[in-house]
Amino acid sequence: MGKLALVGKITHVPSMYLSELGGPREGTRRDAIDGHKEISRRCRELGVDTIVVFDTHWLVNANYHVNCGAHFKGNYTSNELPHFIANMPFECPGNQALGQLLAKVCTEYGVETLAHHATTLAPEYGTLVPMRYMNADQHFKAISVSALCTVHYLNDSARLGWAMRKAVEDHYDGTVAFLASGSLSHRFAQNGLAPEYGFKIWSPFLEQLDRRVVEMWEAGQWSEFCGMLPEYASKGHGEGFMHDTAMMLGALGWSEYDGKAEVITPYFGASGTGQINALFPVTPVTGRDIPAAQASAANGYTAVSSRL
Repeated sequence: MGKLALVGKITHVPSMYLSELGGPREGTRRDAIDGHKEISRRCRELGVDTIVVFDTHWLVNANYHVNCGAHFKGNYTSNELPHFIANMPFECPGNQALGQLLAKVCTEYGVETLAHHATTLAPEYGTLVPMRYMNADQHFKAISVSALCTVHYLNDSARLGWAMRKAVEDHYDGTVAFLASGSLSHRFAQNGLAPEYGFKIWSPFLEQLDRRVVEMWEAGQWSEFCGMLPEYASKGHGEGFMHDTAMMLGALGWSEYDGKAEVITPYFGASGTGQINALFPVTPVTGRDIPAAQASAANGYTAVSSRL
């Protein structure tokens, strides 16, 4: 019925907002902003009506959650970096029906997910920053999905991504994009060193790790990447433990995915963290379903099998 037309891994660095304002940072994130605008152009070209964002700034301590309010409007100040994002206006239509459908199908697939359609809860900046540049004219509806998951298995996040694709393709009358909103390595610069690392990665190890991962994505080495994801998320300080990435790859077919990444905004450093805008072609995945999730805690991080 419906179509998942576009999948991406995107940055949401708050310095994008600073880049709009006067001062020493003006214009310094034009490449990232232009990447968002290009993703928006592609979504429009594909007929996307709703963008679903896997938001690594929405922290949850139980279950998975979908913010599918009817309409979002307000002024946002980041409690994490209030000197970067302060009083940023936002407005965007939501999609209550799709959000409830996503939660229903995820729960049916064994990942308990709650939809919040009658809520005063506003999205976090992992959703608001991309929507600022992709959806300034409110062309798209938006849904935010919790992806800063503190007590969750990566397996379940991958299963959630797959279930959301099934919900769209089997039950939704429309066209959707999924965006994993989060960094690669996410080790912020030590306090007092932030200005020095404004455009750098925190360590040579993390930069080389990230760059190798991008090469793997461009080469389509998904079996290898899925196998290393838990350790990469741990040792690479993955944002939100990279639950957004697990959701994205679950939707694409996990280790059986056969597409290759297209880098829209090349890898860059921001306050010590590694960032990118990249798209992943949505390829057919037929003849299989998700077996029972088998996840366990091991070696100090959350384990995920190399296959769904």
